Amino acid sequence: MAPYYFIAASVAVLAGLGTLMVLSASSVLAMYSGLDPYYYVTRQVLFLGVGLVFAVVFSRINADFIRRLGWPAWMLAVALLVLVLTPLGVSGGGNLNWLALGPVQFQPSEFAKLALIVWCGTVFHMKRGRLHEPAQLAIPLIPLGGLILALVLAGRDLGTGLVIGLILVLIMWFIGTPLRVMVPLGTAAAALVALLVYGSGNRMSRIAIFLDPQSNTDLSAQPMSALYALASGGWWGLGLGASRQKYGGLKDGAHTDYIFAVIGEELGLFGVLLVIALFGLLGWAGLAVAMRSDKMFNKVVAAGITGWFLTQAVINIFVVMHLLPVLGVPLPFVSSGGSALMASLMATGVLLALARDTPTARAYLAARKDKSRPRMTSVMAATKED
Repeated sequence: MAPYYFIAASVAVLAGLGTLMVLSASSVLAMYSGLDPYYYVTRQVLFLGVGLVFAVVFSRINADFIRRLGWPAWMLAVALLVLVLTPLGVSGGGNLNWLALGPVQFQPSEFAKLALIVWCGTVFHMKRGRLHEPAQLAIPLIPLGGLILALVLAGRDLGTGLVIGLILVLIMWFIGTPLRVMVPLGTAAAALVALLVYGSGNRMSRIAIFLDPQSNTDLSAQPMSALYALASGGWWGLGLGASRQKYGGLKDGAHTDYIFAVIGEELGLFGVLLVIALFGLLGWAGLAVAMRSDKMFNKVVAAGITGWFLTQAVINIFVVMHLLPVLGVPLPFVSSGGSALMASLMATGVLLALARDTPTARAYLAARKDKSRPRMTSVMAATKED
């Protein structure tokens, strides 16, 4: 049961730290926008509360029942992503990735990550005796998983598309897809990314800023401010709430995609290493669940969810450290954002359910249940004594 508790603890600390940092990083933007200083953190707490309810509910669901949700989840994800491309879709940050249903707006692509992973687990569970055949590895994963990826990219959201593409690659690698299949797919994916970047003036500008931050000081304000924030944090940081860059270049990104920079500025190297260590612990625990599981569905889904969290965290941190161009990918559990936070917490609930379904965990839970149940012989003996 150790992975179960490590997953729960690492996510709880990350979410708690994220809420605290959203409070610190967003207050300036809220006041500049004429809003209550606690506007963004109040929303974050609300989303966190709803997400925790989802996490608890999913963690108590039987893994076999979750497996049966694979195809319905895939179909729902495709339907919602198609709706984004209709007049119901709403643009945000230059991407068409929001869906407005009455007063509710959310990002279907965030929930599509979990739906895709659960669907992959269902598919490979059904094919578990034929995974030595390359065709069984590729179909229907590539065409139907690629459909979700294509719908996300149709909304011009390259960052989320990159994460989804990497999730698919990691799952294929985890189940043992041979290199003769992986290499052509990787080459085709790299060519597609290059084509998408070259065909977009905005993305080409981001690449230019990444290569030469001084070429456009307006567009490079956030990336350079993030580096200044990390550099000024020192060992222990300037103190909680003492960030200077949230007043300047970071602005509206301080509590979202660049919150890691504010952590480095206010909490220093200690805060940076703490976040990295927590993701490392989460990654170890998630992979432990995948390796210890005796069911193909559990293995694939645990590996997929863990790969999602780690991939997204690495991309976000690398962007902040100017090791990657700006991609608009939030830091899981930490960045402000309702859809991303709730989807991540739902996935955490699924991961916890799988952690409870490993052979060791099942034996432990059965022994604990048996120990807590009074034995019939003891009850009868007590009755005779009376």
